[in-house]
Amino acid sequence: MLIAIIAFLGGALTILSPCILPVLPFVFARTERSFAKSTLPLLIGMALTFAVIATLAAVGGGWAVRLNTYGRVFALVLLTAFGVALLSRRLADWIAKPFVALGNRLLQRTGSGGNASVLQSFVIGIATGFLWAPCAGPILGLILTGAAISGPNTQTSLLLFAYALGAMTSLAIATRAGNRLFAALKQSFGAGEWVRRGLGVAVIAAVVAISLGLDTGLLTQLSLSSTNRLEQSLLAKLNPESAQDGGTPGVMNGAMNGSMTSAMNGSMTNSMNGGADSNVMSNTMMGGAMMAAKASTAPVADEGELPSLDGAVTWLNSAPLTAESLRGKVVLIDFWTYSCINCLRTLPYVKNWYDKYKDHGLVVIGVHAPEFAFEKDEKNVRRAVRDLGVTYPVALDNNYVIWKAFGNRYWPAHYFIDANGRIRGHHFGEGNYDESEQLIRKLLEEANVKNLPTITQAVPTKGIEMAADDSSVGSPETYVGYERAENFSSSIPFARDQAAVYTAPKTLQLNQWALDGKWTVGGEQAIANETHSKIIYHFHARDLHLVLGPAVDDKPIRFRVTIDGAAPGDDHGSDIDKNGEGIIREQRLYQLIRQGEKTRDRTFTIEFLDAGVQAYSFTFG
Repeated sequence: MLIAIIAFLGGALTILSPCILPVLPFVFARTERSFAKSTLPLLIGMALTFAVIATLAAVGGGWAVRLNTYGRVFALVLLTAFGVALLSRRLADWIAKPFVALGNRLLQRTGSGGNASVLQSFVIGIATGFLWAPCAGPILGLILTGAAISGPNTQTSLLLFAYALGAMTSLAIATRAGNRLFAALKQSFGAGEWVRRGLGVAVIAAVVAISLGLDTGLLTQLSLSSTNRLEQSLLAKLNPESAQDGGTPGVMNGAMNGSMTSAMNGSMTNSMNGGADSNVMSNTMMGGAMMAAKASTAPVADEGELPSLDGAVTWLNSAPLTAESLRGKVVLIDFWTYSCINCLRTLPYVKNWYDKYKDHGLVVIGVHAPEFAFEKDEKNVRRAVRDLGVTYPVALDNNYVIWKAFGNRYWPAHYFIDANGRIRGHHFGEGNYDESEQLIRKLLEEANVKNLPTITQAVPTKGIEMAADDSSVGSPETYVGYERAENFSSSIPFARDQAAVYTAPKTLQLNQWALDGKWTVGGEQAIANETHSKIIYHFHARDLHLVLGPAVDDKPIRFRVTIDGAAPGDDHGSDIDKNGEGIIREQRLYQLIRQGEKTRDRTFTIEFLDAGVQAYSFTFG
């Protein structure tokens, strides 16, 4: 019941978010009519459609994405006709006769004061529901997380409907106020016809904005900063445990370097965004639930018994460990995956704790839960463990069995277990390293361990492992595969799983990206089919990383990076030289840009001198 109330209040807060702006004209265009027969059916249709489509997007797979794509096309056509009819029936007749009948039926020729049909309003509400994709802030992120992990169920649909009902309530209040305003304008100035035409312009402008992807680009960025604090505060007051979970599910890389790329926006929008297709939550339907939150450590408490560690497909650096065999030891469980930049930046601290306290009773276990398919390959993980200098036990949790046993939702996630096998604390995301080490020491002291080593004042980091410059990150984690791609701006839409020639535009707006050359775009990656294929990204951050892999035959791929059309020089990352040249030999995250000067908007270009490269995702720091 509590989570339903939180979902309702979270939906109500969407009225304060810029993400609501594109659908407001569709709602306000009917405020001059009977609320019960016009606005209310519209809002009900919007809420029901949102709940159904959101549920399908979270758990339904590719067929749900296609359904949503067709629904959005229908909605855009329908609402365009509605807007044209508001502007002028003569203009509507001139544009296309089929749209005239549709638009006029939606308006009913009884005049501006006539009562609209309940069914007609409900249909417009359905169309609006296809187009409305609220920004995935903390509350919606929690709902989608549960949907991704637990699969389709009645609770998920009810929570999504509660969220939509909250938005419907706040919109209803706003439209009641709008009704009075429009009535006053008509009575005072005789401006009824001009108000009607103005609403028509607003409806068409909203359709254009959604078609161009502004609802998931600029407005999303504005919304994340405008409502997340309110939602997080609400969570803290109504459900302190969730607030302590470290973070704001659904907030993207600019704030948290998260793995969840605004799942709601991804799953319900972008089908009209310059060709960027609708996104689902990931290749395994788990990626949307796997996030990296900013630092938060829960207080020392008893959070339950250490779950079973059964289910790993194999163990590295150790024989399989069990919860029973670990009794008497203090245990740190670290959920990670080797191409996750947040995990890599946390790794030096985890290794330091292991080296310092392993002879004093601490056991560190890295639970490797993959995001991309290549991270399930034992050979790849073994190589990464070796190259990263990880010597403690690593469990390959390819089927997310241990992940689910912990009820985990984040990368990286640290769970601290005492010698009695009880979970005494957790930490999600980067940071709070001093507090985490103090908790380790406290648990060791409780186990009667004496003469603990002194705390290291600073753990050296370099290259990829260096902490992000959060104050300068203005670009979100961006996926290249069509399932979760956003802000794609090449000449044509994605040709799913088929080779196609893409052309990048001459200029890109901030956080837009494009392919250039012949590519085959799959669900989670894009493969270059010819030499000199390129990826271009207009970004704002100190660091730019890109997850890349060689050709399917493991043949190395040469590449060249430029920034603003020139060699990066001193702004080169650890995986290229000053001339921007590098080689892809294995599937992993590559650091390509680290700006030394003051961070500003830059245009990044990577040109692959050999065919066959596999590109997965951008992250920033």
